[in-house]
Parts: sequence; C-alpha cells; structure tokens
Amino acid sequence: MAEMSMERWSSLETATLAGGCFWCLEAVFQHMQGVRSVTSGYMGGYTPNPTYEAVCTGTTGHAEVVQIVFDPSVVSYRDLLDVFFAVHDPTTLNRQGHDIGSQYRSAIFYHSPEQKRIAEEVIADLTRSQVFDAPIVTELAPAGTFYVAEDYHQNYYARNPFQPYCAYSIAPKVAKFRQQFAGKVKR
Repeated sequence: MAEMSMERWSSLETATLAGGCFWCLEAVFQHMQGVRSVTSGYMGGYTPNPTYEAVCTGTTGHAEVVQIVFDPSVVSYRDLLDVFFAVHDPTTLNRQGHDIGSQYRSAIFYHSPEQKRIAEEVIADLTRSQVFDAPIVTELAPAGTFYVAEDYHQNYYARNPFQPYCAYSIAPKVAKFRQQFAGKVKR
C-alpha cells in the first residue's frame, strides 16, 4: 500500500499561476477535483526571500501566485488554465479589479515545455474565439524560485469567509467556478 501511495505521489504535477490576489485563486483551486494542494506565494521577481510587505511595494518584481499540485490523471493542465482564465481578467495589465500593481499581474509560470505549449495553445484559442473584448496580456514565463507566502495568507478565504474582501471579491469567483465548472468541483 505504501508503495502505491509513493507511486501515486510521484505522478503529480505542479502549476504556478498569477491572477491578481493569491487569495482568490487559492480559494477557487482548492475546490477543484484532482487538486491535491494550493499554496500562496511569490514568483517572478529578483529579490530573494520577499515578504508580503515588500511585494506590495511593487519593487521586488514578484507576482502573487498560487502553486498548485495536481493529479493529471484526474484534472489536466489545460483544465486548470480554463478555470484560471474564467475567474480573472487576463486583459488588464498589472491589475485585477481594485488591486493595482505588477504584483497583481496575470501570469503563467510554466514548469515544462509541455506546459508552455499548452498555455500558448489556450491563449491562442481564447484570442481566436474572441472570448475577451481586449487582448490577453497574460505573461508566459518559465517558473523560477517559488517563495511561500506568510502563514496568515494560506487558506485565507476558508479561514475568513466573512471578511469584506472575501465576501465581495473572492466569494463571487468561487461561485462562478462552482457554476461554470460544476463537473470539476470536489465532492
């Protein structure tokens, strides 16, 4: 049994996505079938070991990201990207709603050439289908060092569902995910 568990664990993959505040993406992906874990953190910058306060200044180059560990036999990378593009606005540069700054940019940090190829295909399909009224500005970059955000950022929505930001910004995204991707919601 332990051998099977190790084999199952080794087949997991990682995706790293930035779509505004990491609390929003974390809350959505935690409810998705096949997702084993979601960790909020920072990527894409040049300052080692950034803090939330430093990232918020916009001077570290980091984006708020979620690192998703998922089982590709249950959910595909393309499925993750479909949800990603459905729950944030990939057409606003360095902004999501009232969150403004490069730390809130839309970005896909790919972990393999296959992930890069799939991301390029998804963006091309969305562009060709004219899903959005403006061009997609999502950054596509190789994954770099992932810095885990402070403990109080982890599971933020689950721990603070009635906090005003959660109620007005995150809850609608979770509801949209549950409605639009009902077949992919964890039971």
